[in-house]
Amino acid sequence: MIKTVVFDLGNVIVPFDLARGYAALGPNCPYPPAEIPHRIAASGLVPPFEVGQIPPREFAARLSAVLGLDVDYARFCELWSSIFLPQTLVPESLLEGLRRRHRMLLLSNTDAIHFPWVRERYPLLGHFDDYVLSYQVGAAKPDPRIFQVAVERAGCRPGECFFTDDIPPNVEAARQAGLDAVRFENAAQLERELTARGLEW
Repeated sequence: MIKTVVFDLGNVIVPFDLARGYAALGPNCPYPPAEIPHRIAASGLVPPFEVGQIPPREFAARLSAVLGLDVDYARFCELWSSIFLPQTLVPESLLEGLRRRHRMLLLSNTDAIHFPWVRERYPLLGHFDDYVLSYQVGAAKPDPRIFQVAVERAGCRPGECFFTDDIPPNVEAARQAGLDAVRFENAAQLERELTARGLEW
């Protein structure tokens, strides 16, 4: 029996488009949008930022230097968070209904700029009982450690946790950790998976 339902955030609940972010950064720096992802990747700053090893203001300053950005911290946060799209991928009624019957966890690879920004703008995230976030935990999916934390926060056995994520290696890592995990494709497919497990909302 499933007792805890665990959702990924990006491209499961809240859609994002990295190209949208590069397009927003482009007019604010001397590099074309097509070059920006290569510069960000070469900086090596994002992975440690996502596991909390770099404070947000330091990250903003260092990445601004890499990209030649001349903006204040608030504007950097806006640009960095411009990847997110307004319409969610699952209905709020699904999350609200599931929470009435089950413990709800959010399990996300995210950072100390993105998550506060998203939480403020997407009220449906209030339907979760707890958040397991890479930058707070110090580990990112598919690292087994973040799934161990999720199971601890779930308060039940791994096999009593249902997890959905859009990235196959993360789904496989969750299965290796003992969770009942499926790849997210769309809301209708997710609802079928939940129904097959006897979950109601």
